Amino acid sequence: MKLDVNKQYSGFVIRQAAYIDEIQSEAYVMEHTYSGARLLYLGNNDDNKVFSISFRTPPYDDTGVAHILEHSVLCGSRKYRLKEPFVELVKGSMNTFLNAMTYPDKTMYPVASRNAKDFQNLMDVYLDAVFYPLIYENPYTLRQEGWHYNIEAPTDALSYNGVVYNEMKGLFSSADALLDYEAMKALFPDTPYSFESGGHPDAIPELTQEAFEHFHTTYYSPENSFIYLYGDMDIETTLQYLNDEYLSGFKRTGAVNSEIPLQNAFARTQEVLGTYPVGADEATEDKTYHELHIVTGDARDVKTSMALRVLESVLLEGNSAPLRLALLQSGVAKDISGSYAGNYRQPIFSIKAAGSKPEQRDKFISIIYHTL
Repeated sequence: MKLDVNKQYSGFVIRQAAYIDEIQSEAYVMEHTYSGARLLYLGNNDDNKVFSISFRTPPYDDTGVAHILEHSVLCGSRKYRLKEPFVELVKGSMNTFLNAMTYPDKTMYPVASRNAKDFQNLMDVYLDAVFYPLIYENPYTLRQEGWHYNIEAPTDALSYNGVVYNEMKGLFSSADALLDYEAMKALFPDTPYSFESGGHPDAIPELTQEAFEHFHTTYYSPENSFIYLYGDMDIETTLQYLNDEYLSGFKRTGAVNSEIPLQNAFARTQEVLGTYPVGADEATEDKTYHELHIVTGDARDVKTSMALRVLESVLLEGNSAPLRLALLQSGVAKDISGSYAGNYRQPIFSIKAAGSKPEQRDKFISIIYHTL
C-alpha cells in the first residue's frame, strides 16, 4: 500500500516519499514524533523481509564500550531472559540473515527472514535486547563479554580474559590492525575516530560497570536510532507494533548529542613512525610497511565518493593498475594495495606498500606523486 506524505500512521509522520526505479521500491522516510526515532522503509514485492535498528555510538576512549555493548545486549533482555538469546535464534530461526556489527561511529542490529512470523519474532528479540537488556541487573555480562581477571591455578600469574578482550587481542596481533590504529589517531586527533571503537587490549580492562551502563543510557534511545525496513510486509501493522510495543515508552528528550565532528585539515602532512611485534627468531628484513592516507571530503557528497571509489579501483586494483604497477616496478615493496574507506563521515583514500625497507620511504612517496 502507498503511504501519504505528512500523514501520521501509529505515531509515525511520513516526511518524504519517492519511487526508486533501480530497486523497484517505494521509499518512505518517516519520524516517530513522540520518541524521535527515524525510519526508512523500502516497500516492494521481495518476500525476504529485512529489519535493522542502528544507533550512532561515537567512542570516547579505547575501552571498546560500543563493541562490548553490542555483544552484551544480546545476552538476555526483559522478555527473553536467557543467557544467549542470539545463540538460540541461530539454532531455531528460519532467518536469512542474523548479526550485529560495531563500526567506528555506529552499531547496527540487522535481521532478515522470508517467513512473516519468524520475521516478527526476530524484530521483537532485537528490539527488546537493545532497549531493555539485562546489563543493569547482571554485572557478570560485562565480565563475560568485556573483561575479567583470570587465573587457572594458584601458582599462575593473574591475567585478563573476556570475549571481546580476546577477540581484539587476536586482531591487534597483526601489523595491519596496528597500522590502521596509528593512522586513525594521526588523521583524526580531534574526533571520535581517533579511538578504537572495537577496543584496544591495553585499554579494555579500564572499562567500568558505571561507564558501561552510562554508554547504553546515553546512546541506546529511539531519538538516537535509525530503523530500516525492507520488503513485502503489512507496513501499517508493523508501524503499529513498533509504536505500541516499544517507541511509545520513550519520550524524546533532545539531550542526546552523538554528532560526529569534522576534523580540520592539517597545515602539513603528518608523519607517524610505529612498530609491531615479531617473533624472537623471526627475521625483520623486508618487513617494513609504508602507507599514505588522505582524508577526502565528506561521505554525504555521494558523487565525489563514487568517483573516488572508481578512481581507487582504476589506480590500484588489478595487475595493470597504473599506480600499483609503477610502485611494484620500482621495487619499493613486494606488495601494493589500496582502499577507499567510505564508511567514515570523512572518507579515507589509502595507498599501502608491504614487504619494504625503511629507506624506501622517500621513494614510495615520490613515485606516488609523480605517477598521479
